[in-house]
Amino acid sequence: MWDDLRKDIGNLSGRLIAWRREMHRHPEVALEEKWTSAYLGEHFKKLGLPVKKMAGTGLRAVLKGRPGGKTVALRTDIDALPLQEEGDKAYLSRNPGAAHACAHDGHMAVLMGVAELLARRKGAFKGTVVFLCQPAEEHPPGGAKAMIEAGALEGVEAIFGLHLWQPLPTGTLGIVKGPMMAQSDNIWITVKGRGGHGAIPQATVDPVLAAAQVVVNLQSVVSRNVDPLKPAVLSFGAVHGGTANNIIPGEVKLTGTVRTLDPKVQALMKKRIREVVEGTCAAFGASAEIVYEDGYPPLVNDFASVDLVLDVAKRALGEENILAIDPVMGGEDFARYLQEVPGAFLFFGAGDGTKYPHHHPAFDFDEKALPPAVFLMTALVLEFLK
Repeated sequence: MWDDLRKDIGNLSGRLIAWRREMHRHPEVALEEKWTSAYLGEHFKKLGLPVKKMAGTGLRAVLKGRPGGKTVALRTDIDALPLQEEGDKAYLSRNPGAAHACAHDGHMAVLMGVAELLARRKGAFKGTVVFLCQPAEEHPPGGAKAMIEAGALEGVEAIFGLHLWQPLPTGTLGIVKGPMMAQSDNIWITVKGRGGHGAIPQATVDPVLAAAQVVVNLQSVVSRNVDPLKPAVLSFGAVHGGTANNIIPGEVKLTGTVRTLDPKVQALMKKRIREVVEGTCAAFGASAEIVYEDGYPPLVNDFASVDLVLDVAKRALGEENILAIDPVMGGEDFARYLQEVPGAFLFFGAGDGTKYPHHHPAFDFDEKALPPAVFLMTALVLEFLK
């Protein structure tokens, strides 16, 4: 079976690249993936699969093998990032302000390839395969929640997902048992003071100074309150305040992110952030408004599902291409599916010859990763259905 599968994937390689590049040319940001959804839907229909729309631009396609057996789902994200692509590649984005800078175009091509190969073999396996095309992975609260509420996991007994990963060499696998990706929360802090003339600071309550101390003091939460053996990140991505060099403003806004792997650490971070912000502002005579938004939950892989992935990968890729990796502090709303059914999420290396990381305007990945990724995911489904 595997030799036959390898041959079919070899013949499919050119189409995988063509699909990926066509979708790369037409990126659409979260909840606006109309062209993308139609493109994917047409592919499933050509394969004879019934397709249901859900969660706005999301899709659920179902492939039935022989009667009986189990039901397994594969998921791809379909949205692009809201940024202007840079570079001169022939398949550059045609949509201003949108770019597939995180490999979602590759994820979709992989799912299309797996669907085609399995559709050819539907008489050779017992069970059902559900293909989920999910919008808005890049935009909290994400599309997974809406997909689940719409019935995406109805009857599903396990789910698997893949992320083409630029930090890993092409064709390698990275996966973690248990927590693999972080809870990704957002925080907004407004430091309020009393504005005035920059030359008469004693008549003001300077929110710029207070905000600067808030940023510095909050770094102590991770370094002095969190167990050093438990990962946590607190980073600020934006500071806004003021209009002129000689005017002390009335307020300063800070925007940041909090990443944790452990719910207890997250609870500690939420508590200490509020205490440190309020205490620091009070020391300067200022006040603060704090909005803390819980983001995607931690992505926690099922141990038995990871064992299955590793067993298949050893035969499909070779044991030398299975790499030991640590959890990463990025967030991924595939985590929501894993809260409902067992499964696993994996990183598939696509970094050979690439220069720019995920979310960079000139990001790209090695397309040689597409055929082995399709092989791995197709073999994984067939082994699960056994």
